[in-house]
Amino acid sequence: MRVIGTAGHVDHGKSTLVHALTGIDPDRLKEEKARGMTIDLGFAWLDLPRPDGEVESVGVVDVPGHIDFIKNMLAGVGGIDAALLVVAADEGVMPQTREHLAILDLLAIPAAVVALTKIDLVDDPEWLELVMLDAAELLASTHLAGAPIVPVSAVTGAGLEKLKRTLATVLTDLPPRRNRGRPRLPIDRVFTLSGFGTVVTGTLLDGEFNVGDAVEILPARRTARIRSLQTHRRPVQTAQPGSRVAINLTGVGADELRRGDVVVHPNTLTPTTLIDVRFRLLADAPRPLRHNQTVDFFVGAAEIPGVVRLLGAETLKPGEEGWLQLRLARPAVVAAGDRFILRQPSPSQTLGGGVVLSPSPQRRWRRFDPNVLTRLQTLARGRPDEILLETLERLRLTTPKALLTHAELDAATGAAALDELRRQRALVEIAAGEESLLLSLSAWRRLADGFAARVAEHHRQFPLRRGLPRSEARSRMQALLPGVVLSVRHFNALIDALAQQGLLYADDACVRLPDFAPTPTPAQQRSIERVLAAFAASPYAPPNLQDTLRMLDENAELLEYLTDQGVLVRLGGDVLLRAEDFNAMVEEITAYLRAQGAITLAEVRDRFQTSRKYAQAVLEEMDARRLTRREGDVRVLR
Repeated sequence: MRVIGTAGHVDHGKSTLVHALTGIDPDRLKEEKARGMTIDLGFAWLDLPRPDGEVESVGVVDVPGHIDFIKNMLAGVGGIDAALLVVAADEGVMPQTREHLAILDLLAIPAAVVALTKIDLVDDPEWLELVMLDAAELLASTHLAGAPIVPVSAVTGAGLEKLKRTLATVLTDLPPRRNRGRPRLPIDRVFTLSGFGTVVTGTLLDGEFNVGDAVEILPARRTARIRSLQTHRRPVQTAQPGSRVAINLTGVGADELRRGDVVVHPNTLTPTTLIDVRFRLLADAPRPLRHNQTVDFFVGAAEIPGVVRLLGAETLKPGEEGWLQLRLARPAVVAAGDRFILRQPSPSQTLGGGVVLSPSPQRRWRRFDPNVLTRLQTLARGRPDEILLETLERLRLTTPKALLTHAELDAATGAAALDELRRQRALVEIAAGEESLLLSLSAWRRLADGFAARVAEHHRQFPLRRGLPRSEARSRMQALLPGVVLSVRHFNALIDALAQQGLLYADDACVRLPDFAPTPTPAQQRSIERVLAAFAASPYAPPNLQDTLRMLDENAELLEYLTDQGVLVRLGGDVLLRAEDFNAMVEEITAYLRAQGAITLAEVRDRFQTSRKYAQAVLEEMDARRLTRREGDVRVLR
């Protein structure tokens, strides 16, 4: 599920365009209606055609363009997949167009489409072409260079369908949202609804939320539970990463929350007031960045005052990049790899932005410590826990020792990164003898879901069998782990872990889903009753195998069901007995042996009025179960 965010100068028609595309007016505040411009974030959604012919619902975040409300704009663009950069054809590129584009570039928004609005107000084709060239030139210096430009009119409807198709194409070309299994939702709105209570909205990152989940709201560490979830005003049981989500929370009041707080699973993130970052100062910044300069830090939907600590340099000149340690006035909730923006408080202006390298450094660093600078250079190439997690996802299933070897991290760094992943609950560790097995949390969920689906398929195909034989189960699990050599020991460890979590039941012979029980059809049950009646009529000389199968309509699966369920016992020589009759014979033979010391096959035959074949099958089974042993022509107790 994707999210688009608008960007552009004030009064260039962002909200009008959103209304024309979606039928939803994103301006929800009375003041916005009165002033005719967006002040705070607005939200809508539209259906876009996919290449496969299906329709995908896409969220839209409408942001204010006025310079006075850039801070509100920053609260809405952090989690978007693509930007809809709006430029009015009658005015062209303006100051907030440039600032919004700079922000999109600093936040590394993956894609963009330029909507050249108000073309109904332009009669001169040459002017329209000039504005398009200016927009393309503006994009050329950013990572969004080459973004498509679509002329439109929200008034006449010209170009709207082409704009929708272009947005659909751009979004289709993006890679899927990453799911690390650590959901977090930066809150951009908090409100109450009568009969529901507290509701928060935001764009979900890094994982999924489910109805009923226990959650924590950071940085204040307030606990709550998800009562219900909505995406685009439709109830859902599970909210997917990258989607716009409304969460109805119980256990916390709306007055206890604010924009910028983050909803997470408990104990997955830790608030911090000290952050190591890589930062780029905009080329058109008014002056160099100084050590101890006061700034406003924007990440997710949060705005936090802070102070810059320059590392490895006295100042940072416009257009330069460098290492910073940010000291914040109150805790932030960030993860390595998050993008951020810094603005100067007065006069309000965007300075630049970058990427979080370490969300929880050990201490304030000495500014020119070469070891610190080397560490930051390493983190810029990839945070160790991120490197380790990416390696783990590539290997699918491995051991700690093998993981550290493949990640090419030194022992101390690798061990610390592995401990960090354990703390984040980003991986699953399974005991397997002297070593443990590791999977990423997302890989474990894929394995669990995929294997459960294969067991369920076996149940559908063979509804009378107790479950999937372990030997076959191993090959089916192997198919879910391409490139991994799944040993018996590792397979058993994975099965035990799935069983411990209640995802399946396993014994020495087979595995099955917890709620599965073999159940004959009514017709099959009538056949079973016919067989059991015949066996009860002659308990020690019942029908042979062929006659039994005929009574079961030649259904070998039904016979296997009766033996699996312990109703019938199958002995050597294809002899069948009811379990209760076999047990009665064993008890009587055992009692006789205790009294007499020995028994012959003929004595067993005569005692139960059966045939030699049946008597021999029973005695051989007792030998196999180590109840008796043969001495010449007699059996004695062991």
